[in-house]
Amino acid sequence: MATALLTLAACSNDDKLPTAKDTSDTSDATNTNKNNTAANEDYSRLEFPRLKGDAHSVVLIRRVPSYGINYAIEYDTEKRAQRWTCWQWYRGNSGSAWNRSYWNNEYDNNEWVRLNMQTYGYADPFQPDPDLPQGQRTELEEYYDIPYQRGHICASADRLNSKDANEQTFYLSNILPQSSALNNGIWQDMENTMRSKWGMNDAFRKVLYVVKGGTIDAVDSQDNVRTTTATGLIVPKYFFMAALCEDNQGKYKAMAFCVEHTSQNEKGRPLKNYVKNVRWLESLTGIDFFCNLPDDIENEVETSSVSQILKDWNLQ
Repeated sequence: MATALLTLAACSNDDKLPTAKDTSDTSDATNTNKNNTAANEDYSRLEFPRLKGDAHSVVLIRRVPSYGINYAIEYDTEKRAQRWTCWQWYRGNSGSAWNRSYWNNEYDNNEWVRLNMQTYGYADPFQPDPDLPQGQRTELEEYYDIPYQRGHICASADRLNSKDANEQTFYLSNILPQSSALNNGIWQDMENTMRSKWGMNDAFRKVLYVVKGGTIDAVDSQDNVRTTTATGLIVPKYFFMAALCEDNQGKYKAMAFCVEHTSQNEKGRPLKNYVKNVRWLESLTGIDFFCNLPDDIENEVETSSVSQILKDWNLQ
C-alpha cells in the first residue's frame, strides 16, 4: 500500500506548501533502496536517509538565500519529535560570518531573543517551528522547569555561515530534550570533533554528509525512548551521529557515534569508545542511512570494521 509523505520545503518561495506524494519504491539495478524523488528531487541528496514516509512524517527543508539548503529534518507530527536532521559541510558553507554570542545584540530586534532572555537569562532565539501548526510542534513553555536542556541536533556552531542559517538551528523541531551531562559532555565532544576535525577541514573532505538525532521509535520491540515529560516530550534513550565523507579524490568512507542518554558526565572520554559502523547504527535506530549511494558503495562503507574506521577517521 502506498503511503503519503507530507513535504514542507521551508523558506523557499518556489516550493509548494504542503505537497502530498506517493512514496512507493523506485529502485533500480544499482540502488534498490534509494529515496523516491517524486515529491522532491532534494530527497536524492546523499545526506538524506531513507524517508519513513508514513502518514505522520513531515520533511522540513531549511533554506537560506546565500547557501541554499541549510539542513533538513524528518519530523513525526504525532510524536512531535524529529527523527533525524541532516546537512552537508563543504568549502562554500563552512564560513563563520555569525557567532552565537551576537544574539546578545538582538534584544531589541528579535522577539524570541527577548523572550528567552526574560525567561532563561541568556540571549538565544529558541522558538517554535513556524512551519508546523500548534498541536504538532513543540512549544517553548514545554521546556520550562523540566530536568532537561534544549539540545540542538544540528548545533548552533555547525551553522555560522549566516545569521539566518544560525537562527534556523534554534527552531524547536531541531531540538530534543537532553540531560545537561550529555549536552555539555560527551555529545559536545562529538559535535566539536565532527565539526573541527572533519566538517570544516578542506584537506579531509570535499563534502561531509552528516545525520544526527535521538531515538524516538521502537525497533524490533526494543523501546528506544528513555522517558516522556509531563507534556509528552519524548526523551530519547540514545543519541547518534552518522557521517559520510567524500574525499578530494571522490572516494567515500563512513562512520557513526552512538551514546546512551544518561545523567552521567562522560566528557573527555576517548571518542573511539563510542564509534560504531553505520550498519550497526541502522539496526539500533531502524533508519537506513546514506540510502542514495549506489548499493555496492553503500554496503562497503557502512560495514567497515571499527578498527578500519578509527584509522580512516584519524581516531587512533
